[in-house]
Amino acid sequence: MPKDERRLGLFSPGRIGPLALANRVIMAPMTTRLADAKGFVTAEGEAYYRARAAGGVGLVTVEMAAPEQAGKHRQFELGIFDDRFLPGLSRLVSTIHMEGVKAAIQLGHGGGHTRIDICGETPIAPSAIPHTVQEGHTEVIVPEAMSRERIARTVWAFAEAADRAARAGFDAVEIHGAHGYLLSQFMSPLENRRDDEYGGRLENRARFAIEITRAVRETVPDLGVIFRMNGNDFFEGGITPAEAVSIAGWAAEAGADAIHVTGGHYRSQPNAAIMIPPMATSPTPFLNLARLVKTAVPVPVITVGLFGDPTAAAAAVAAGDADFIALGRPLLADPNWARKASEGREVRRCLACNSCVDGMRTGDRLRCIVNPKTGREATAETAPLRSGQRIAVIGAGPAGLAYAAEMAMANEVTLFEKRAEVGGALRLAGLAPLFQGVEASVESLVDHAEAQLRRCRERGVSVCLRTDALRDPNRLTGFDHIVVATGAQHRAGTGPLLEGLLRSGLTRRSPFAGLARQPRFRDWFYFHARQATGPSVAARLRVHGLSVEVIGDAARPGKTGAAIASAYTAAYGLAISEE
Repeated sequence: MPKDERRLGLFSPGRIGPLALANRVIMAPMTTRLADAKGFVTAEGEAYYRARAAGGVGLVTVEMAAPEQAGKHRQFELGIFDDRFLPGLSRLVSTIHMEGVKAAIQLGHGGGHTRIDICGETPIAPSAIPHTVQEGHTEVIVPEAMSRERIARTVWAFAEAADRAARAGFDAVEIHGAHGYLLSQFMSPLENRRDDEYGGRLENRARFAIEITRAVRETVPDLGVIFRMNGNDFFEGGITPAEAVSIAGWAAEAGADAIHVTGGHYRSQPNAAIMIPPMATSPTPFLNLARLVKTAVPVPVITVGLFGDPTAAAAAVAAGDADFIALGRPLLADPNWARKASEGREVRRCLACNSCVDGMRTGDRLRCIVNPKTGREATAETAPLRSGQRIAVIGAGPAGLAYAAEMAMANEVTLFEKRAEVGGALRLAGLAPLFQGVEASVESLVDHAEAQLRRCRERGVSVCLRTDALRDPNRLTGFDHIVVATGAQHRAGTGPLLEGLLRSGLTRRSPFAGLARQPRFRDWFYFHARQATGPSVAARLRVHGLSVEVIGDAARPGKTGAAIASAYTAAYGLAISEE
């Protein structure tokens, strides 16, 4: 990928209050479940953040940590509500600083969006209204309405947590005022039914958040202070863009050095998925909200949401719509996103399939289906199992592309694909109603496949499209190792029929759409209706005395995550299960 002059702004130095950053790329906070059960930093957590810091971002924002125990919203959540967490937090900051990168931590309070079995205390909120909480299982809880004294205690807890962050060595703190957590709950007239100075008109509903911002600013005058907020809650009774502009201005007046504009809430309509926009969402859905806020505040504005394409990120900064770009999921897919994009190299594209967050909500650790090393950095090998060999990869689906790209760092790799395009089953998967539980998008899946092809070529892979290497096994002589990634085929000759249904669009229309969304149908479609092609292909090749290995759907029919995981297992020896 050639360097784009527009990217120069994205990778120019920037400033957030007292904080000088090397570029305009910020790692957004994302829950990882890599802390231990009590909230202490682990070796796994350190390795995860080290990888993103080493990847060249200007600022790493460590995941949400509650300023008091009542605010804990997830199991295995990082702790900062007591001094006993300081040694681990200090080690984490040192790990990030060793890569020459600044470190921030997000201070967030679950409020009514937690449960007693999570935080160990009765949940608190502006008003005692029901909240649906999904954490392992789903439960409706009614929190306790906060008294004025309890509000004051929580304001002080945020200030104390900011002080701990400073003592741990963090360069900045981010105050979490978005996505339906406590500060956001106070701002929403639907969730805030109070009739005192903290309820009613917008100024009163925002008072709690502004008091926290002011208290944090006064407590840590030498740290950068970022205020994260929704530009739109996307439901009736939530914050509107016009109200967001007012709140942003007040936050800046109270001492925020930057405003981080996002969107979405647990009560958003038609659903809460907009908080972490899935693949079928329009590109950069919150950029217009950041642009609106930027016209009204005197401090830098950070935007977030579907900026995995470096061109889109650079364009937002070049146009002056935002001063910084925050990346969450793209840095799970490729920790080296910033370094590669600054050099004009291709990045491993995030699918926005939300396997990372959806799995986390049901109790899993953070993971990424296109980068199985995510969350496993402490144990993942960096050197491929083979080196200095000539390797042929047959099939350019998700597994074949991943394996070829990884092995090309230490081997001479040739990739054979009998079709004129790469991606294999990914191209069909985008035509189905759902992919990994979210509305499917052909564009997202094809973009990932095409980017993988460019990564392969950058790394010197010889790509042979429209080439069926199995027609003439003599073509494979001279290779030290053959990897079969030919995918799976549908049983009883049903493949053409099912492919025809997908391409016709019927699976997205009634009555087929309802059937295609059913878990039983999807389980049958991905697993039981298909058979692996690899064993028979491998047997044919071994007759010729070739060294053969089978990966992906060719070894075991399944979903994309399992196919790519098998490629990494073959490349690095990682023991990974993604089903």
